Amino acid sequence: MADIVLASLNTVTLIFGGCCSNVFALEKIIKTEPDSAHGKLYASRCLCLSSTGLLITLAQFIFTALAASFSQITPTLTLKSPSVPMSKWTYIALMFFGVNMLNNWAFAFNISVPVHIILRSFGSVTTMLAGALQGKRYTWLQVTSVIILTVGVLVSAFADAGSKGKSVEASSGDLGSGLLILLAAQILSAYMGVYVQDTYAKYGSHWRENLFYSHFLSLPLFFPLAGTLRRQYANLASTPVLDFPPSLPVLKSLEMPSGIAYLILNSMTQLLCITGVNLLSAQASAVTVTIVLNVRKLVSFVASTIMFGHSLSGMMCVGAGLVFGAGALYGWETSYRIPSAAKAKKVKEGKKQ
Repeated sequence: MADIVLASLNTVTLIFGGCCSNVFALEKIIKTEPDSAHGKLYASRCLCLSSTGLLITLAQFIFTALAASFSQITPTLTLKSPSVPMSKWTYIALMFFGVNMLNNWAFAFNISVPVHIILRSFGSVTTMLAGALQGKRYTWLQVTSVIILTVGVLVSAFADAGSKGKSVEASSGDLGSGLLILLAAQILSAYMGVYVQDTYAKYGSHWRENLFYSHFLSLPLFFPLAGTLRRQYANLASTPVLDFPPSLPVLKSLEMPSGIAYLILNSMTQLLCITGVNLLSAQASAVTVTIVLNVRKLVSFVASTIMFGHSLSGMMCVGAGLVFGAGALYGWETSYRIPSAAKAKKVKEGKKQ
């Protein structure tokens, strides 16, 4: 029991610590190079989406693939034979790359951050629907908690939009195209989550293999975007040099551009974040994963608001309460009530025999 609790704490620490730090690093990139998340669009509406958004994604993929490769290399410096068929990992990698690119591409259609947050908050809903279509069943309390959580994220997103004077609308044509792209990303992400769960159920929870191959097999797909990546790197390389403290003389001597430094930090924290997500995927259902990630999303959002000097409105606090309450409700139902009921039923049936 203690081992299970410790493993769960490690997973939660990786997700909340790594993912929240990752958001912080991303915000620093945005502040250092303002066009990094919402920059000028190229006429072709390609996947470049912004001045550095694609580069951030590539850096994360490279860093994670390199770090994860150590668990897949034998003493003779060859790759271990995968426990899961390569066709499965290739399919998952294609979906993983597609989800990332679709989420990035949406910004090229003037989708605002509030709208982006709002639609992505429906991940738990789409994952639950995907599971239901594959024959999985959920209790009314699980369904209710997902609905409450979604409402909480919606309230928080609208509260943020109102407090910063942002509009959650865009031009009708761009909004429609952007929403369709985000919807496609959500559906693909939900299907991928269920597919990964089914793969684990059949071949075992080989999350380290998934972490490596989902990133490594995606790297060749960036080659057609080499020109865009070079332009984006030049943008970050031209940012002011980061002033490291004298206590770090080696880093200070590098005279590293601040954009590049925060890009490295973003990639390192992304590794912690995605490791936690893969660990959780191996331990819990796809819906549980999206529930935890939605709660994490709000924690990042609130922490970012406080750290960067913004105030929390009453509506934002209401949204936070709904999200945390729904997460706790789902956790209690899934981790305690359902297992307890199943155990009691098993004991009752044993007595009858």
